[in-house]
Amino acid sequence: MSRSAHPAGPRHADVLPEGHYTAPPADLNALDPKVWSRTVDRDERGIATVGGLRVTDLAEEFGTPAYFLDETDFRARCRAWAEAFGRDADVYYAGKAFLSRAVVRWLHEEGLNLDVCSGGELATALSAGMPAERIAFHGNNKSEEEIRTAVGAGVGRIVLDSFQEIVRVAHIAQSLGRRQPVQIRVTVGVEAHTHEFIATAHEDQKFGIALAGGQAAEAVRRTLELDGLELTGIHSHIGSQIFDMAGFEVSARRVVGLLAEIRDEHGVELPEIDLGGGLGIAYTSEDDPREPHEIAKALGEIVTRECEAAGLRTPRISVEPGRAIVGPTAFTLYRVGTIKPLEGLRTYVSVDGGMSDNIRTALYDAEYSVALVSRTSDAAPMLSRVVGKHCESGDIVVRDAFLPADLAPGDLLAVPATGAYCRSMASNYNHALRPPVVAVRDGAARVVVRRETEEDLLRLDVG
Repeated sequence: MSRSAHPAGPRHADVLPEGHYTAPPADLNALDPKVWSRTVDRDERGIATVGGLRVTDLAEEFGTPAYFLDETDFRARCRAWAEAFGRDADVYYAGKAFLSRAVVRWLHEEGLNLDVCSGGELATALSAGMPAERIAFHGNNKSEEEIRTAVGAGVGRIVLDSFQEIVRVAHIAQSLGRRQPVQIRVTVGVEAHTHEFIATAHEDQKFGIALAGGQAAEAVRRTLELDGLELTGIHSHIGSQIFDMAGFEVSARRVVGLLAEIRDEHGVELPEIDLGGGLGIAYTSEDDPREPHEIAKALGEIVTRECEAAGLRTPRISVEPGRAIVGPTAFTLYRVGTIKPLEGLRTYVSVDGGMSDNIRTALYDAEYSVALVSRTSDAAPMLSRVVGKHCESGDIVVRDAFLPADLAPGDLLAVPATGAYCRSMASNYNHALRPPVVAVRDGAARVVVRRETEEDLLRLDVG
């Protein structure tokens, strides 16, 4: 797979032509460290472990399906991003990937800032003790109540997403006697090599204010005129699951061009530039993500070069990794139920979860890895499709995988790289109970988000 390709790729038919599949891996028992979190291993019995704990014991204690979050790995990735960008830049964890109060505390302790995009995410952040000045508030349609709460709490920045929002935030800030720091989100006409539904910088979409046609420049004029707002910078986000830095180079060039226009027209050099997030992770062994220090070096060089060419001081850079931090730190553990061989096609392996705990395969055609983790096997590889238990033919967890031919009901399968956008997008479809999130570290496991119960479902159904 090329660095510029999205792992979802084009949609393909249910039955693919012979020869489409890559060869099965040389060792079905291997757990590629590129895909799995750093404390995942196998013990002397062949059982997979995380944080020193066997998955069989974890399944017994916490049940399946369940998300297991490697706290050691999460914290290490936070530190890697913070160290890569240093004191002269800001790293905002994108809370939409996955957010809980435990995660907020880890971020606070590791020195990262936090990006939220709803009142619920903001409430979670504040309740867990994240200082408001280290919070950025995103969103294309923030309600007045959300804005009032954010301004009242003293969030460090609100990212303005429309002309209406410029006025709305200014009015609320003035009514509260505040001068609210803001950035303007600009769509720069760069479409990352990604799935249509998660490409966000081209003009024909709901986010931001277009650079084309002078709209972004007009947004700057209006913002600078309002007493309730303090314009600190320009924000740009070009997509998700990006491996190729070329899109960031074009985006930075266009954003710096806008900064130069602002200087020339208003005599103001804005001090900040936020290049968003969207950096990719390895969902399969074929993916080749960049390390934080590579990303920091590349972005720093791009912005510095463009600013020097424009005669501008280099602004403070912000980035917003979410998936790149939490995605690789977790796996979802399932128990195998029905196994259904289809002669000449593949074997359908049904597990006790599905699209209610991971909608990404159905929504984006996303690719994942999967492994038998309750034991090792010397059986021949079996072309498989791992599917869920929901009443949808599209309820697919892993579309194409090789599993051991002796796979049996009761075995445990694990799907790595499910820390981002799985629990946060989970649903109660078919009245499924959303799984717990269990943090594992140094031989101990604790629930950070508990499993839902039937009582939870019925409590909301007022009849």
